[in-house]
Amino acid sequence: IPLKVVMVVVVLGGDKRAGTAGKGVVRMRGGRDWGTGSSILSALQDIFSVTWLNRSKVEKQLQVISVLQWVLSFLVLGVACSAILMYTFCTDCWLIAVLYFTWLAFDWNTPKKGGRRSQWVRNWAVWRYFRDYFPIQLVKTHNLLTTRNYIFGYHPHGIMGLGAFCNFSTEATEVSKKFPGIRPYLATLAGNFRMPVLREYLMSGGICPVNRDTIDYLLSKNGSGNAIIIVVGGAAESLSSMPGKNAVTLRNRKGFVKLALRHGADLVPIYSFGENEVYKQVIFEEGSWGRWVQKKFQKYIGFAPCIFHGRGLFSSDTWGLVPYSKPITTVVGEPITIPKLEHPTQQDIDLYHSMYMEALVKLFDKHKTKFGLPETEVLEVN
Repeated sequence: IPLKVVMVVVVLGGDKRAGTAGKGVVRMRGGRDWGTGSSILSALQDIFSVTWLNRSKVEKQLQVISVLQWVLSFLVLGVACSAILMYTFCTDCWLIAVLYFTWLAFDWNTPKKGGRRSQWVRNWAVWRYFRDYFPIQLVKTHNLLTTRNYIFGYHPHGIMGLGAFCNFSTEATEVSKKFPGIRPYLATLAGNFRMPVLREYLMSGGICPVNRDTIDYLLSKNGSGNAIIIVVGGAAESLSSMPGKNAVTLRNRKGFVKLALRHGADLVPIYSFGENEVYKQVIFEEGSWGRWVQKKFQKYIGFAPCIFHGRGLFSSDTWGLVPYSKPITTVVGEPITIPKLEHPTQQDIDLYHSMYMEALVKLFDKHKTKFGLPETEVLEVN
């Protein structure tokens, strides 16, 4: 606290030795009076001008914390909650764990039916701080009909798909206002919904498992106006994520096209500029032991462990789990009208898959220079 504030408290009683008893005035170095009303106001102003109370700095720290809480939730919340519940079985609070797991058994199939989205959670202020940290922006290029269902193909995966989460699992970028009447469902690994507490957190944002049962239900038994966002490249694409690289894993990914044909759901290509810029990763070469381990995890568990880093919590000059604050701009392209074919042939699948690849490349080429890429930049389709 500034010294002058302490002096304000002292001077109100006066100082007989200074000859100012009853006047409440004390003179300090420089001859300034510190017992007047104006000096008290000046002292209070100094208190509120302390650097740690600076508004812009506080907002920046809130942005960092909002991003870190999601990263930690993504990485450790499920495992941590599972461990806590298992430990609770061995304590006097064992009944709490029993009740939760009993309810979990009855609620097991809820994620397959779209989960329990909460508009309250999707509108939390924390997501606006999350958005502003990078910042993240959602760009609409075409209207979507509420009488149709959609499969959005999101590219690239990046390390965590932060743009996909912010744009479609929260209202931070106003997805519901930009696409009125459209309900977005971000699809992610089904294994996440076997984790206690984490599953509730994910479902509240409209996140669902990326499996055939869930997608079939949402596209056939949930009415129209549904948009399922699939990060097509998945774990394989995350292994090649690095700053300065624009590459997608798509050439042999055709399952989402088959699902679109079976339900007559229109395909919508999405490219998120900047998704690969927010983390730095150690890339293992093909044939190395590191790549071998990653592929084994991907094959048997469904995800590939990446060795990556961002910045530290308190400084951008240190390493940590906080992503770098690089702009992420997610551009939603023009929908491709898809006919409904209950039994699509391989020829049908290949036709619409090639149309989708062409539309994605055109979307990238049309917008790349707007977001800092040179005209010569080419989207690598693997």
